[in-house]
Amino acid sequence: MAVPVAAPVRAARWLALAVPVALLGGALVSEYVFGLHPCEMCWWQRYPHMLAIALAALAFFWRPVRPLVAVAALAVLVSGLIGGFHAGVEYGWWEGVTACTASPLATGGDPLAAIMNAPLIRCDVAPWSLFGVSLAGWNFLFSTAGALAVFGLIARSGKA
Repeated sequence: MAVPVAAPVRAARWLALAVPVALLGGALVSEYVFGLHPCEMCWWQRYPHMLAIALAALAFFWRPVRPLVAVAALAVLVSGLIGGFHAGVEYGWWEGVTACTASPLATGGDPLAAIMNAPLIRCDVAPWSLFGVSLAGWNFLFSTAGALAVFGLIARSGKA
């Protein structure tokens, strides 16, 4: 049986569960249905969503609810921020982690070494985009908006 809480906390709890479920579900569909395999930074975005799902689900059965939902929202925000960093790497705004990109700088400037050491799934190339926004960019937008909405709902509520 779900723990009874005020309406804003109830909405925040559902949103803190729905956002990571939808985004992680979309990532899994893109991987297993459409063949868009994740790079290392894609995996980094998935882990906070997994944590958020666990915490938000726990908030239905365990008190205090608000801290669990707040930490779930924080995990969603972390995933969004990682997505924002990843999108910046894909758009060439900044350099990514060297283990995940095929930059000649990562191998001391040797282009052949860069090609030979390039990972199979590169983090600096967006395999898919919609309206010019990559999957990492969409994760940034939806995760950040979802987390801020959860924080706003929690702030509107009293103690629960």
